[in-house]
Amino acid sequence: METYGKYDVVVVGGGVSGCAAAIAAARTGAKTILIETLGILGGMLNVSGPPGWAFSHLWNERGEQIIAGFVEETHHRLEKEGHALPYPKPEDRNFNNAYSFVDPDWWGLLIFEMMRENNVELLMHSMAVEPVKKGNKVTGVIVENTSGRMAVMGKVIIEATGEGDIAVRSGGPFTKVDRTKEEIDPPSITFHMDGVDWDKVTAYMKANPDQYLGDAYGMTITPEQEALRKKRLDRFMKCKCITDLVKEGALGTIDFKALTQKALAAGDLHPYGDLGFFFTPRDGGHIQPIFQHSAQVKDCDATNVKELSAGEMEARRQVVIALNAAKKYLPGFENAYFTRLTSCMRTREGRHMIGDYQLTSDDVEAARKFPDVIAKCGMPTSTGGPFHSAAHPGSAMNIDPNRVFHRVGDNGSFDVPYRAMIPKKVEGMILTGKLVSVTEDFKRDLLPDNIAWGQAAGIAAALCAKKGITPREMEKDVKELQSILVKQGAILSGVH
Repeated sequence: METYGKYDVVVVGGGVSGCAAAIAAARTGAKTILIETLGILGGMLNVSGPPGWAFSHLWNERGEQIIAGFVEETHHRLEKEGHALPYPKPEDRNFNNAYSFVDPDWWGLLIFEMMRENNVELLMHSMAVEPVKKGNKVTGVIVENTSGRMAVMGKVIIEATGEGDIAVRSGGPFTKVDRTKEEIDPPSITFHMDGVDWDKVTAYMKANPDQYLGDAYGMTITPEQEALRKKRLDRFMKCKCITDLVKEGALGTIDFKALTQKALAAGDLHPYGDLGFFFTPRDGGHIQPIFQHSAQVKDCDATNVKELSAGEMEARRQVVIALNAAKKYLPGFENAYFTRLTSCMRTREGRHMIGDYQLTSDDVEAARKFPDVIAKCGMPTSTGGPFHSAAHPGSAMNIDPNRVFHRVGDNGSFDVPYRAMIPKKVEGMILTGKLVSVTEDFKRDLLPDNIAWGQAAGIAAALCAKKGITPREMEKDVKELQSILVKQGAILSGVH
């Protein structure tokens, strides 16, 4: 078999986490190649998204920034070029309602430029199909493309495929949600619209202020959060147009729950999502709505290709229904039109790889800190069912009363340890993105977090290649990894 090349670091998967990993590895001195099945980079930011996380959750409930690094670098570059909204003012920064939206398509262009700047070699239109192994150590991957079948060899392999295909075929253990006991968090497809009369949207919301604040979806609202909700509502009632708040980073989503129920009752909307949306900026400060919860596929296992294929068809059927319903029921959408559909569904669930450490809800509630921290996170976990749902008509979120949320202790953040990136039973590999080792309680499609984890994975891989050690051997001492992360802008300490 042909050997395509030999590298220090091989990154498999060109989503946001794989992109961050490849650039971080190259910046740390590694000869790096990034393998991607498609002809585009960016994953859930611009290929299957963007989700509402592009960008949000950069601050904890105390308003302390917990994610920066590569996330902040790309945001600030786009902001300087007019393709991202600025960070919210300090007094508006919190975990749930502070946003710094970026234009997803400009991010997709920027990431190619950053690959060029950092001398990352790209192998596009190539699917990694199996690992090359020596004992239990992965030494490369076999890819297939229009040129044939070939091996890409590397000192360290970064698994960033999202579904863990190479990690599993390397012998890495994993678990999955038991669909006989609880719902699988449904994959979804995202679409954009334009031509919205935002003055009409604003007038409707001011006449129906309960719709502006949205639903807590079963989460207990603390006194602090109730005070914040009141502050948000007062601010909205005084604003001229709702998009002013979007541009200030103080508003990221509207759910239109009452109108969703009206459309559903009339038979004009399918029962698997809602008519709520997030926002995205376009050139010149133009704002578009992004519908990411309006087409969700129920009971779809993203690791079963038959179900995944059927899901792509079903999601698009739902898009047509939701588009028509939005035009008919949402104020200001009478003359709105369809502008963009993501290339494929964004999968939320899948395989949960078992690493040398696996994060649990106990770690979240304790706001656990680890000596081998490589990133911080402020997202709560959920037991008794997923965050999203396609099983509750009229709601895209899980409103099952038996579901339990586990908040981050002390309104702070928990640490993600380096050990959670090292798969059990496999040497020579680092996990990143959705594959970082967590239990089924966790929401893993967090875009900024996936980028932060990728940055750490790339630096770690480069250091391992340079020192001639395995990623598992690095667990003994991660001080240099942490030092480089901090120099590259990551936040590892100094916050709750």
